[in-house]
Amino acid sequence: MNSLFKKTGFFAFIAMIFLNAFVDLGHKIIIQNTVFKVYDGSTQVMLTAIVNGLILLPFVLLFTPAGFLADRFKKPTIMRWAALFAVGISLVITAFYYLAWFKLAFAMTFLLAAQSAFYSPAKYGYIREIAGNDHLTLANGVVQSVTIVAILLGMFVFSILFENALTGDKFSSEQDIIRIIAPLGWLLVAGSLIEFYFALRLPDIEPPIKNKPFDWQRYRTGKTLHTNFKLLRLNRIVWLAIVGLSVFWGVSQAVLATFPAFAKEVLSIDNTIVIQGLLACSGIGIVGGSLLAGKISGRNIDSGLIPIGALGMVMTLLFLPQFTSISLFAIDMLAFGLFGGLFIVPLNALIQFHARAGQLGTILAGNNWIQNVVMLAVLMLTIAFSLLNVSSQTLLHLMTVVTLMGAIYTVWGLPQSLIRYVLGSVFASKYRINIEGFEHMPSQGSVLLLGNHISWLDWAMIQIASPRPVLFVMDKDLYQQWYLKWFLDFFRVIPISGAGSKNALATVNQHLKQGEVVCLFPEGSISRDGQLAEFKQGFERCVENVDGIILPFYLGGLWGSRFSRASTKMPLLKQKGLRRNVTVAFGEPMPIHSQAMAVRDVVFDLSKAIVDK
Repeated sequence: MNSLFKKTGFFAFIAMIFLNAFVDLGHKIIIQNTVFKVYDGSTQVMLTAIVNGLILLPFVLLFTPAGFLADRFKKPTIMRWAALFAVGISLVITAFYYLAWFKLAFAMTFLLAAQSAFYSPAKYGYIREIAGNDHLTLANGVVQSVTIVAILLGMFVFSILFENALTGDKFSSEQDIIRIIAPLGWLLVAGSLIEFYFALRLPDIEPPIKNKPFDWQRYRTGKTLHTNFKLLRLNRIVWLAIVGLSVFWGVSQAVLATFPAFAKEVLSIDNTIVIQGLLACSGIGIVGGSLLAGKISGRNIDSGLIPIGALGMVMTLLFLPQFTSISLFAIDMLAFGLFGGLFIVPLNALIQFHARAGQLGTILAGNNWIQNVVMLAVLMLTIAFSLLNVSSQTLLHLMTVVTLMGAIYTVWGLPQSLIRYVLGSVFASKYRINIEGFEHMPSQGSVLLLGNHISWLDWAMIQIASPRPVLFVMDKDLYQQWYLKWFLDFFRVIPISGAGSKNALATVNQHLKQGEVVCLFPEGSISRDGQLAEFKQGFERCVENVDGIILPFYLGGLWGSRFSRASTKMPLLKQKGLRRNVTVAFGEPMPIHSQAMAVRDVVFDLSKAIVDK
């Protein structure tokens, strides 16, 4: 964490993120609390949903230009202009407060969100620039936490100031309320000015990508949108992460829109501070979950947190409508946020890791687009159900079903996350896995992983260490065991035998040409003495016409475990209560046509480096 904050400009980046969220949330809370004071029942739910819809709509409409700008220009430049725009908008909003023009102040929510629509892809794209791949999950955890803290603080500060401003004053309409609380607008102006100050202090790290000029004709006809949407689907991991994030934020929006009515109907609460306080519990949970996800992942991307978060969200939503106690409701909302943080942080990191540099802005804008389309759809359904007088409890049950379906789709589509979760649960008490050289794993392109073969757990350790799905080449005799074959087929294991390796090597070649990651153990069998054996030359025949790299690796700490061939010779290492330190070290990339002897030498050097430590 300290090394992350020591990076030049990171504090200014975090401060700017905090203030942007604080200002955006402040105006929304003022409008939303005004609606709460004046309206009840289905009208209140509908107007609250419309407020949220005005915030979401710009992210849908501005997907293409926002992504283009984030890829075309330096990301700090985009954020500086967005911050300056926020200053002007907050001044206009404050004027509308004093003039008691509630409808125009209501409509300005859309313009404030438009500013955020251009700001967001530049912000999330800048995370990879300023933090690097080795701090990607940690930086996402910090950014997510700071954003939620700003939202929580905004909810409390503006709700408390809102209630205090109305104390002792009589009001009967939105115009009366907005005139009374008008001085709060200056807090929005001050926040946006300080945000602009920190935006000016952001360092320019990477040069902009020299893309072609924006094609307005294609944009007007919808062709650019179609092209960009196809771009989101090119990488399966990116697409599945976007779906998972969309489900989480869509459900969260529905809960936010439904909860005020639920609080009045079931919990008999009519104080906006209490309402916002209960909603804030989910935000506090997201902060905790985000920081925990960053700490657990360290310099890696721990996709095993995704199934944990998904299961937790479903269970907490299932229990949510059952509670009538404020304290139990607060605990459940806290748990929902905690599991949500564990769910969304690795998904955000996966998107940033797998997106190509010249397409990152467009993909992040597309992520916003999909999320906001889903959130708008959920809000429209919420409005429709409210007009049909469907109870708030029923709406919350429907959100549980939506969350379950989205979680199953995401986790099933990311089998490496399920592997990581299962393996982490099974082996956590026995193995402490340290990953070195994570930054050497490229986010795209063909990768042939070559290294030592020390135990029957080698494949598991490598998959845990890799942020990308890995295909493994396995001995055919083991592959054909009936109780393993279905499992191995699910993970697309490539069987190989000494007598007929030609077909297997051809299959490896095909997967490499498709830009995938394949792991092969060139020693040919599990070590019998713990020493690095000769590397066979078979892999040299599977890289023909492949444009990629060889990534050497070394596994340390597994010799002597019960899964190695030394387990019967070293019984003391099987004592209960001892955690074995396992190191997965990735070396620097090598040319794809490197010879076996050269690769072995690099792996041997990796082994020496681990021993020397």
